[in-house]
Amino acid sequence: MPDLWHDMEPFVKPHRGLNHNERILMKKNEKTVFVCQSCGHQTLKWMGKCPECGRWDSFVEEMQRREPAVREGIAALHPEPVALDSVSAEDVTRFSTAIAEFDRVLGGGLVPGSLVLIGGDPGIGKSTLMLQALYGLAEEGCRVLYVSGEESVTQVSMRSRRLQTVSSGILVVSEIDMNAVLSMVDSVKPDVLVVDSVQTMFNPEIASAPGSVSQVRETAVRLMLTAKRTAVPIFVVGHVTKEGAIAGPRLLEHMVDTVLYFEGDKNHVYRILRAVKNRFGSTNEIGVFEMKEQGLAEVANPSAAFLSERPAGSPGSVVTASLEGTRPILVELQSLVSPSYLANPRRTVLGLDPNRVALLVAVMEKKMGMALMGLDIFMNVAGGVRVDEPAVDLGVVTAVGSGFLDVPVSGETVVLGEVGLTGEVRAIGHAEARVAEAKKMGFSRCLLPATTLKRMPNTDGIQLIGVQTVSEAAEVLFHR
Repeated sequence: MPDLWHDMEPFVKPHRGLNHNERILMKKNEKTVFVCQSCGHQTLKWMGKCPECGRWDSFVEEMQRREPAVREGIAALHPEPVALDSVSAEDVTRFSTAIAEFDRVLGGGLVPGSLVLIGGDPGIGKSTLMLQALYGLAEEGCRVLYVSGEESVTQVSMRSRRLQTVSSGILVVSEIDMNAVLSMVDSVKPDVLVVDSVQTMFNPEIASAPGSVSQVRETAVRLMLTAKRTAVPIFVVGHVTKEGAIAGPRLLEHMVDTVLYFEGDKNHVYRILRAVKNRFGSTNEIGVFEMKEQGLAEVANPSAAFLSERPAGSPGSVVTASLEGTRPILVELQSLVSPSYLANPRRTVLGLDPNRVALLVAVMEKKMGMALMGLDIFMNVAGGVRVDEPAVDLGVVTAVGSGFLDVPVSGETVVLGEVGLTGEVRAIGHAEARVAEAKKMGFSRCLLPATTLKRMPNTDGIQLIGVQTVSEAAEVLFHR
């Protein structure tokens, strides 16, 4: 008689050594679910379209266990609730990365126990920035640990030598097992930890593949608990989707303390590091870098960099001031208006909100009498920076009007103001900082809302002109 147990051993190996009741209990504790890889919504059957986020073909089958995964708990310094006023408000000493632009975006440096998420397109410079920041921390005497899930130790070493960031204070390991990574943190006791990237990390307690919603969520939770337990600041590098959002569940951005996005085209030399969430500093703060052969170099004066190649006396070009966090930056808006031979004229916009530009073009048609309906309109923000605030509305109107009339705007003029649907020019915030930046860069005239001008102090060295409507602005700029 054949040994049936020996023949079935490969199929029952996971349950070997368990009795019948224990095997039944294990099967009850395991279940198959389908998880949306975009938002994390779970269903018991496969669906073509996610009812939560609307994405198509995003459900992946995963095995779940009912018993919770083992996680590192936070060391309870205060096991009982305490009154908030009894907690000592000691000043926290931040870590400096020796990169001024990076420290600015972080809010003045790296806070102990913080969890920082950095996202960006492939090849934009995320890993390069991490190596340069770790080198600056190591030179200050910090012991840093770089965990790479995508590259071997040799590859990281080759890149580090090219960037001239080799230091004995930087420890490198190639690992994707989260249990092994957290064991290294307890044994090595680094001052700063970098995980590159979160989508490659693997938790053995979860049956799904690395990069799935369950794996990314569990990895983020364990890293967050480790950061709070050990007071070690942790950098987490994240991939982005084709829409530009960080891959994985939206919960990932909610759990971390700071979310940074690396913006810019790989074909441009400038890179913008933008803070979209920061519990320890200003949101929407940006740092400007220039990509060179030796890595990322800081741009101390972004306004001068973005205006360095501005053409003189060219129609369709105008300078405006955008406030990025606490820093005003002068940018050049370019517009090209040309006859269209298509049934639907093109509206191509780079660096601005296309819907906002379409709205402003409609206001110009209605309130200024410019026949723009049958014309192609192309707009661009020079330098690859993206501008989203309404304070540049009047600059957009001026650039389109200059391109349409083929009349250049004076090279010494800066245009500021928000434009309403009735053609009125509305007040803007932080006008003093914007005007001061324009004066520092050598501009002698500033066009701004009349209501803002009333609240402005007397400013020497620059002429301030207040306007109430877009028609008044056109009279000032184009009728000489």
